[in-house]
Amino acid sequence: MLKIINTVLILTAVLMGIKQGLAMLNAKTEMLELFAKGGLGTAGVKINGAITILAALLILFPKTFLWGNFIMAAGILLVACIQLTDGNIRGALIELPFLVLNLVIIYLQHPLRAR
Repeated sequence: MLKIINTVLILTAVLMGIKQGLAMLNAKTEMLELFAKGGLGTAGVKINGAITILAALLILFPKTFLWGNFIMAAGILLVACIQLTDGNIRGALIELPFLVLNLVIIYLQHPLRAR
């Protein structure tokens, strides 16, 4: 049962990562505005989007699972820090459940990992 729950959590994180990564890669206005507050231009946002998609895909494989989660968590922390730098505490708090999701997934480990 725990493996099923963990699989659902992993798929949720992967789909959210791909969705956010595509929004950055396609330079959506909201993403450009958010990252501009952190000093990133359009190219930086697109690179961050590509890295986010890559991190999401890395989570799917047991050998790259930890790195994918680490990179994804770092991206979430980046967004939270940009929000805090802008004085948006609510925006930073919204990012925390996503960070916790990655930490829980790491704790539960990859469901296909050989034990």
